[in-house]
Amino acid sequence: MTACAIEDETAEAAGTGETVEPESDEPDGAEEAPDPAGGAAELPEPLGPAPGETVLPMPAPLLVPAPVPALTLTADGAYAARLTAARDAAAGAETAWYAERWTLDGPEPYAVPLPLDQPEEACSQVLPLADGRVLIRRRVADRHTFSLLYPTGPGTGELPLGAVECAELTLLPPSPDGVSAYALSTGASSTGLWRVAGGAFGPEHLADLPGRCSGGVWLDRAGRLLALDREPAGGGPVKAVAVDLGRGAEMTPLLQIAPDSNDRLLLADPDSGLLLIRSDAPGHDRLGWGVLGSCLPVRFPECLRLPDVAVTPFAVQPGQMLMPESCAVALRIDGAAGSWAGIWRPSGRRLHQLAAPEGWLAGSGSWSRDGVLGLPYANADTACAVALLTAPSDLEPSAETAPAGCAESGTQPSAAVTHPPVCRPVPLGQAPLMRRTASD
Repeated sequence: MTACAIEDETAEAAGTGETVEPESDEPDGAEEAPDPAGGAAELPEPLGPAPGETVLPMPAPLLVPAPVPALTLTADGAYAARLTAARDAAAGAETAWYAERWTLDGPEPYAVPLPLDQPEEACSQVLPLADGRVLIRRRVADRHTFSLLYPTGPGTGELPLGAVECAELTLLPPSPDGVSAYALSTGASSTGLWRVAGGAFGPEHLADLPGRCSGGVWLDRAGRLLALDREPAGGGPVKAVAVDLGRGAEMTPLLQIAPDSNDRLLLADPDSGLLLIRSDAPGHDRLGWGVLGSCLPVRFPECLRLPDVAVTPFAVQPGQMLMPESCAVALRIDGAAGSWAGIWRPSGRRLHQLAAPEGWLAGSGSWSRDGVLGLPYANADTACAVALLTAPSDLEPSAETAPAGCAESGTQPSAAVTHPPVCRPVPLGQAPLMRRTASD
């Protein structure tokens, strides 16, 4: 990927009568980042900046881990899985944990419980596969075991896959191929990449990646290009890298802004190339967006910078080929009043804040190609349901307000109207689609 920041080179002359541009959020003294690969990917260019939009340099990664969704969906949104617990109505307490699969691609969503003879631990992880089975990771002493769960009439079938012996291991988001599942085992100076489902003989060690890797975002629909957030083994800023599973887990730079900035990738849409990024390059953590393979800068909309709340993107509208600015993005907003949903488009530059349904499994949901957002929820009245929300129009300022206790305005402009400054590009990274290698 090649991305670019923009430096403001507008002349400021005291007493000359020249117009001085408004102060940018770009850090002072930003220097041009070296291009380690010496080239850019030949990918389609996105639309240019919207008139009057404040353009900032590419920022750094999220310093606080993003919240984990209570429900995990397959890449196509057909199935979902979660760990849930039976409740003792008399005592009002949770009793036994078990896996539950949701089917979301039929006329009506429904949930299938997958309990076994022994309850699960609350720290177990579940991951849905495209064939309806659910992968479960369990911690057993110093090992992590994997099994596939599936309904068998009145009971639950279980297919053991094997185990990985390591201190810490975390499942990555569901692969777009719907068959494979991957995990990271983090060590002191390297990170093990494992395929724990979809291989021929159970868990398979694919590679040891230098540094401490976390996160996990898929960049294509084939399940080959994986983005990870990597911290060097000796310490230093976190940078997103791309791992090509089709070339022996070859690693290349993906986000590289300022030398000391933390640059994390939160979400990516393979159709449009839209990237959602968290960075501290402007001096503090900001949520921004860019386009894979573009030389245009990452932008940090003011409407996504809300006081006293955390804003995390969790779904992007698919099917918007080569139109990243038109993609609707769903965001989870966490504040003192609880969690609610937000909808935003780069082109609209407004954040629509919407009350989530009661019992929303916060941070989970998926878009249809025509812009309908499905939010899964479960409450006392229903064990499995999906609320459908249509993305509001950005043509006119919205009149809706945020839920009680949320930010004062349901829509906020992205930035004040300004004239675009004189700019020069600053390369920030390289596309993972070229035959390049990255030095550790």
